[in-house]
Amino acid sequence: MEEAMVAGGAERLRVVTIDGPSGVGKSTVSRKVAAALGWTYLDTGAMYRAVGVQCRKEGISLEDAAALAALLARLDIRLLPPLHESDDVRVMANGEDISAAVRSPEAGMMASQVSALPAVRAKLTALQQAMGRAGEIVAEGRDTGTVVFPAAAWKFYLDAPPEERCRRRVGQLRAKGQAVPDEAAILAQIIERDRNDRERTIAPLRMAADAVLIDASNMTADEVAARMLAVVRQAS
Repeated sequence: MEEAMVAGGAERLRVVTIDGPSGVGKSTVSRKVAAALGWTYLDTGAMYRAVGVQCRKEGISLEDAAALAALLARLDIRLLPPLHESDDVRVMANGEDISAAVRSPEAGMMASQVSALPAVRAKLTALQQAMGRAGEIVAEGRDTGTVVFPAAAWKFYLDAPPEERCRRRVGQLRAKGQAVPDEAAILAQIIERDRNDRERTIAPLRMAADAVLIDASNMTADEVAARMLAVVRQAS
């Protein structure tokens, strides 16, 4: 039986969901919240990125339903703890470490495309829900509070303007030693990704009705995590 709590008379999963647009800092905050609670961090976005990376690697068109179905049937995605506390979750696809590939801007755009495909979403949503059955999960993504874990006890929606998210993304890339010759291109990608995520027919990006909205524009990751933890601990 899944671990749950009673909130407002309804049975709720002991799950924290953190949704929001690309580049708003969900991964960093989710890691901090999960570490503080001693819970498992579930990076759903990395799973969609992994599908996109594998499609490109194998030359599979997203319009080829049969080839895509065959890929999904044989694709084994695993999320492993990071080697260092500040790193992202490691992503394995069929035994190969594709962690670096899934964090590229191109992988982010591919994730937005594959996440709109019913077959991909059905497979990954089922995997994510299986991971969360035991409870004590911090899940971040685009639809974790609306579709994947609608019965989550604590839901948050993290937001910030595209320009702020672009500034942070550029800073992250440069901190990793990557050259960023065209910041305008990254901003354009973020805006396009926002549009794709919000306008897709299946599980569009939106804030759950019972989620707590946090504008992270002028907040550090530590401040955002502290606010979330205060909400979770107050209701625990």
